[in-house]
Amino acid sequence: MAGYNEIRGLRVKYLSADPSNPENGQVWYNSTTGNLRVQGIGVGAWSSGANMSQTRANTSGAGTQTAGLAIGGYTGVSTNTTGITEEYNGSGWGSGGTLNVAAFAKGSSGTQTAALDFGGGPPDKATTESYDGSSWTEVNDLGTARRDTCGTGTQTASLCIAGTGGPTLTEEFDGTNWTAGGALNTGRPKAAGSGIGLQTAALLAGGSPYQVNVEAYNGSTWSEGPNLNTGREGIGSSGNQTSALIFGGYVPGSASNKTENWDGTSWTNGVNYPTATYELGSGNGTSGSSSALGFGGNGNTSATNEYNFSTSTVTAAAWSSNPALSYSVDANLASSGSLTSAVAAGGYNAPAGPGTVSYIAKAATWNGTAWSNITDMPVRRTSNNAVGATAPAFYTFGGQNQPGPSTSTHLPSTFNWNGSSWGAGPNLAEGQSGGAAAGTPNAIVLMGGTNPPGSISNNIQQYNGSSWSNSPVNMPTNMSGQGGVGTQTAAISFGGYQGASPFPSAGVTNTYEWDGSSISSGGSMVFGLLGCSGSGTSTAALSYGGRNTAGNKNAIGMLYNGTSWATSPSLGTARDYIAMGPMGSATSCLAVAGSGGAQSLVEEFTGETTAVNSANNITTS
Repeated sequence: MAGYNEIRGLRVKYLSADPSNPENGQVWYNSTTGNLRVQGIGVGAWSSGANMSQTRANTSGAGTQTAGLAIGGYTGVSTNTTGITEEYNGSGWGSGGTLNVAAFAKGSSGTQTAALDFGGGPPDKATTESYDGSSWTEVNDLGTARRDTCGTGTQTASLCIAGTGGPTLTEEFDGTNWTAGGALNTGRPKAAGSGIGLQTAALLAGGSPYQVNVEAYNGSTWSEGPNLNTGREGIGSSGNQTSALIFGGYVPGSASNKTENWDGTSWTNGVNYPTATYELGSGNGTSGSSSALGFGGNGNTSATNEYNFSTSTVTAAAWSSNPALSYSVDANLASSGSLTSAVAAGGYNAPAGPGTVSYIAKAATWNGTAWSNITDMPVRRTSNNAVGATAPAFYTFGGQNQPGPSTSTHLPSTFNWNGSSWGAGPNLAEGQSGGAAAGTPNAIVLMGGTNPPGSISNNIQQYNGSSWSNSPVNMPTNMSGQGGVGTQTAAISFGGYQGASPFPSAGVTNTYEWDGSSISSGGSMVFGLLGCSGSGTSTAALSYGGRNTAGNKNAIGMLYNGTSWATSPSLGTARDYIAMGPMGSATSCLAVAGSGGAQSLVEEFTGETTAVNSANNITTS
C-alpha cells in the first residue's frame, strides 16, 4: 500500500537552491548545502517617517501608509483650528487643498484622491466636504451636527459614528445624502478616531469614557464583540473588520503608547507606538493590519510614524552627528563632495568686537572619517559657492570678503583645490555671492545672488571649463539666499528671498528649473525658506535647514522628486546658511555648520533602508 509520501509528495520541499521569494515561515531542504532552512517569521515594528509641516492635534485622516491625508485639526490650543490638508507619499508630506470650513475632531473616510471629511468643531458642525486629490468641495451636511466623531468607509459609502451630538448615532453616506443607520449598543460622546473598515463591515473600538467595548457593524445593526485589553479614547486605527490595529489614545490620567492587533477573533497587545499620545490622526486604509500610519497628536506634535508587519527590517531615514569641522565657523561657507571625500572653505564667524575681521580663509578636507585643515584660501570669503564631487577637484567661486571692519566686496575671483595647493581660476563675469549653483568643476551654472553694490540679482552665469559668461536668459525674479543642486544643464534653485535687504525675515517657496538654456517654475516648497542648502539632482533633491517665514531658524528637511516637494526628516539642530554646495545625494549627504548655535557642527543624512530578513538553518541544540 502506498504511503503518504508516495501519494502527497514530500512534506518539506527538496530544493537545489533557496527560493527567490520564500513565504513567511516557509521550510525547505537545500540539497546543495545539506541544510534544512526556514524563512524568518515576520514581525511588526513602528518606524519614524518625515514630520508634517505643521504641528497639530485632533487631526482627521484618510488613505494609506503610502498615500495618506492629514486633514484639519488645531495648533497650539483648541481655538486655533486649521483647514490645512497635507498629503503623505510614503516618505514625506506635501501640501494639499485647504478645507472650506476649518475644524478639529472630525470624522473622515476614503483615499488620498477621493476622501470625505465631516462634522467637527467648535462649535459642533454638520459640514461635509469631498476631496478629489487637489481641492475640497462642500456637499450635503450630516443630519446631526457633532464633533469627536469618527468615520470609516469610502467617499461614496461612509459611516459617521457617535460623537457629541449623538453618542449612539450612526449615519450612512451614499455619495449624495446622509441617512440614519443602526444605533450603537454603548454610547460614546467621543468616538474619537477608532472607526475601522467599510460601511457594511465596520468596527468601532474604544471611545469615551475609556471604553474597552468593541462593536461590529453589518450595514444595519451593531453587535458586541471581544473587548480591548486597555480601555481608551482618542485612538489611531487602521485595517478592516477581520484584521486591524489600534494605537495610542488616552487612558485615565495619561497618554498611552499601546498598540493592539485584531485578527478577527481577539485583540492582542503588539509593539508599542513610539511615543505616548492621543488625539492623533491616522490613515484609515482598509487593507488589513500589515501597515498603518499615525501622525500628530496631543502636545501638538508634527511627528509621523509608520507600522509594518513583514519579514523585512525597515530602518527610517535620519540625520546623525558626525565629527565636527576642523576649524571654527558659524555659517555661509562653501562645501562640496560626498560622505567619503569633501572640501569645506571660507565662511563667517560672529564678530568678537568692533573692528574684528569675521570672514574666513580657512579650509578643510574630509576623508570619510575626520576633517583636517589644509592651506588657507588666498582670500577670505563668505557666501561663496562650490562644486566638485571629490576633494582633489574642488572649485569655489564668488562670495564676499572683508578688507576692513565696515566694508565688504562681492568677489569675481575663483579658486580650485588640486589636493595640495590652491590655484586661481578665471573670474566670474561679475562679482556675485549667495546664489544657487550646480554642476561640475568644468561645467557650472550660478543663478541669482547678490552683486555690487549689494543688490539682489536675477543674473545667470555659466562656466564652460575655461571662462565665465552671462547667460542671455535671466531668472524670472531677483533671488538670493537660495539652495541649488543638479548639473549645468539640469539644475534647480529653491527657496531664498527677494528684495533689497540681505537679511529679511521671510523666505519664498519658489522653485526654478534650469535646462541649460531656459528657466521655468517648478513645484512650490512646502513652506518658504531662505538660507536653505541642498544636495542631490534636479529630480531627487534634498533641502535642509533655512529660516522660515516667521524668521526662525529651521531644522526641516524637504525632498523634491522633479515635480513636487514633501517633508523629509529634520536636522538634529535647527540652523540656516549651512555650507553651500552639494555634499552628496538626496539619500546620503552631509550638512556642514550653519548659524544658530551650530558652529562647526556636521550632521550626516542616511535615507530609509529595507533589509530582507534572511533564511536561517534549522539546527538542534
